[in-house]
Amino acid sequence: MSAERLEKVFAHIEANRDAFVKRVMDYVRHPSISAHNVGIREVADMLVGFLKELGMEAETVPTKNHPMVLGRRMVSPEKPTVLLYGHYDVQPPDPLDLWQSPPFEPTIRNGRIYARGIGDNKGQHFAQLLALESYLAVHGDLPCNVIFLLEGEEEIGSPHIAEFVREHADRLKADLVVTSDGPLHESGLPVITFGVRGVASFELRARTASRDVHSGNFGGVVPNAIWKLVHLLATMKNAKGEITIEGLMEPVIPPTALEREAVARLPLDLEGVKAELGLSDLDQPADRGYFDRLMFYPTLTINGFHGGYGGPGSKTVLPCEALVKCDIRLVEPLTPDYVFGKVAAHVKRHAPDVEFVPLNGMLPSKTPMDSPFAEPLRRAVVAARGVEPLLYPTVGGSLPDYVFTKILGTPAFVVPYANADEANHAPNENLKIERFIGGIRTGAALLFELGRIETRTG
Repeated sequence: MSAERLEKVFAHIEANRDAFVKRVMDYVRHPSISAHNVGIREVADMLVGFLKELGMEAETVPTKNHPMVLGRRMVSPEKPTVLLYGHYDVQPPDPLDLWQSPPFEPTIRNGRIYARGIGDNKGQHFAQLLALESYLAVHGDLPCNVIFLLEGEEEIGSPHIAEFVREHADRLKADLVVTSDGPLHESGLPVITFGVRGVASFELRARTASRDVHSGNFGGVVPNAIWKLVHLLATMKNAKGEITIEGLMEPVIPPTALEREAVARLPLDLEGVKAELGLSDLDQPADRGYFDRLMFYPTLTINGFHGGYGGPGSKTVLPCEALVKCDIRLVEPLTPDYVFGKVAAHVKRHAPDVEFVPLNGMLPSKTPMDSPFAEPLRRAVVAARGVEPLLYPTVGGSLPDYVFTKILGTPAFVVPYANADEANHAPNENLKIERFIGGIRTGAALLFELGRIETRTG
């Protein structure tokens, strides 16, 4: 397949850039806040209409809460099938008073579009859709098979996607999954990510007396609920930064040689990171590499500690109850169930009167860096952006990629389009116009490179 075919698509994208910007602004003008059930059905129906305009079989598929949007266009059983995943729901826009312009009135300032959802994730999956449209407009058909899956609950933790994928696995059969979500590197360099960490969230609850008491009259007599949790937490992670929950670290798989090589090539301005965050030192262990911390090790984080008096002045009270919220980020092959079991056993052993409450969890996901689709993805990014992408073995955050790698057995990649300072989940969320256009180009190049594969590998 001649590279000239892709250049013609690039020319079409450039000729329509102003129209594409206007259309994505029209799209994000429609709220779709999953947490509040605002605009979800309307936006899902809009997407189905657009997918049908692209000649796709498209529909909303119900879940126990918000529907999935599913589209398919098959061109040949001899060509690869790519599943493009995204989410059409957005975060609530609060606090509204910190927005420079209304969150659902898209505004252009200094080469950026400002609106809720423009970066996370509407602008990014809309770029994918426009890539399909552009290829069809120039060549009349797509060079590979495409499945489009857009979720309406990602911003509330994707509670039903695993059930959906299991139930509809036959309709989601693909050779690879590509998600365009998240930011590029801080330098603006493109990124290909091969994995994500999972997460297991839980609470620890301590209660001693039936009520708070006077710290003088009963201090040294009544156990302090806050101290009980402090002592328990100290048995879970030591001052060296090592997680000391019995058995938790034993299954962790060390990085491969390819992963080590990829990390060694990642640019890092450590002093700049520390200066931006106001840090003099990184967290313990002091000798652990920056990217190792984010990619290859689980973490134990105290998200919030609640108990006792926190108002102005002093109050000599001895608290009878306390609560701590924690999360553990998971690397392969840890699972939420395994981690919850180890934490529960640890709490029972060290503080049997503390209540352990497991909350939500998400499995980690990892695609081998020597996947046969890694090279076509790399070529696509180079063709669209003119520079080599950075390769991330995994990232520190969590996405529901496990439903593809573990339930479907399909390699999954994240190829983000947004600028690093997109302010997703925050006021003044934004997407640079050049990043948006670059995303359309990358999506088109991905289709082209997959079309050059003559037979399916999956």
